[in-house]
Amino acid sequence: MSKQDLRIGMIGYGFMGRTHSNAYCKAGNFFDLPYNVVLKAACGRDAEKVQTFADNWGYESIETDWRALVARDDIDAVDICVPNNLHKEIAIACAEAGKWVLCEKPLALTVEEGEEMCEAIEKAGVPNTVWYNYRRVPAVTLAKEIVDSGKLGRIFHYRANFLQDWTISEDVPQGGAAVWRLDAEAAGSGVTGDLLAHCIDTAIWINGPMVEVSAMTETFIKERVHQDTGKKQEVKIDDACAFLARFENGSMAIFESTRYARGHKALYTFEINGENASIAWDLHDLHRLQYFDHSDDSRVRGWRNVHVTDGDQPYMGNWWVPGLQIGYEHTFVHQVADFLMQAESGNFTGPTFRDALETQKICEAVLESAKTRQWVSL
Repeated sequence: MSKQDLRIGMIGYGFMGRTHSNAYCKAGNFFDLPYNVVLKAACGRDAEKVQTFADNWGYESIETDWRALVARDDIDAVDICVPNNLHKEIAIACAEAGKWVLCEKPLALTVEEGEEMCEAIEKAGVPNTVWYNYRRVPAVTLAKEIVDSGKLGRIFHYRANFLQDWTISEDVPQGGAAVWRLDAEAAGSGVTGDLLAHCIDTAIWINGPMVEVSAMTETFIKERVHQDTGKKQEVKIDDACAFLARFENGSMAIFESTRYARGHKALYTFEINGENASIAWDLHDLHRLQYFDHSDDSRVRGWRNVHVTDGDQPYMGNWWVPGLQIGYEHTFVHQVADFLMQAESGNFTGPTFRDALETQKICEAVLESAKTRQWVSL
């Protein structure tokens, strides 16, 4: 039986545009999808660059105005891979046009914007998701399954960090292509909305809601040349952030993120300590989950290194034989597969726009706490 086409319109052609396009190309090869994914159109302001992108990934056509793409009758779903300050207008327009919406993280610049986006999406009743892809790392999904099973017992601690080092040089500009994340007008915030948002989404997915936070932030380089003006301007994003948190289940948490950790390119780790057991994960070794179970015989008790590649572990039955691992790009394939299967059934497991709004609220509370030097309740 032939499958119904799902025609994708991609807005943006940078790093995330590539990862998402690869996922659309590969998902149907490894998962039994209810739809036939068609790369219908790619959109970007630079016609030459977006045409090169479209040719490389197999998009049938291009647009240079996102409004024209959203207005097309031959587009069913729109993927938003543009700077954060553009998310709201595009997402609301998509919802009003009845398009399915897949949006890069964070959801919006502010909670207020995010609320408007959620209202529009829910009013339209269209399938939606936000690309918090680390949920779909098989080892991370397995960690959630272990916590949900109760094997850890009462949770005492959650700690996570996300460390990079690419903005240490004062010569790195702000604003414009490639470095818009250093421009507060485009990004909204720095590491909080970019890196810690991932940590927060994973944490509340695995460990439940947060109830209060206490944070500090720092901007180490106060001025940078703005690419659009050629002039030095004040840097208004956070270069580093650390915060304490308390979860609804009573557990305590420590989160840290920076772009000034020399030697770290993308060190994302988390550890969860429970009454009976602990688990830990490291993005640099993303196919492995560390597990400690206090109930083991004391003579052999210790941390286990679980290689997550077997067919009975999350997602792995769709890939290779046991012992052969997968990587970063596969997390997006998993999200495409989950999203399309859930869209058909109407049973969404997230992250939906509404789920991502909770992460947005925590990010905003963290920044407010850093500003006021006070605990902020959620």
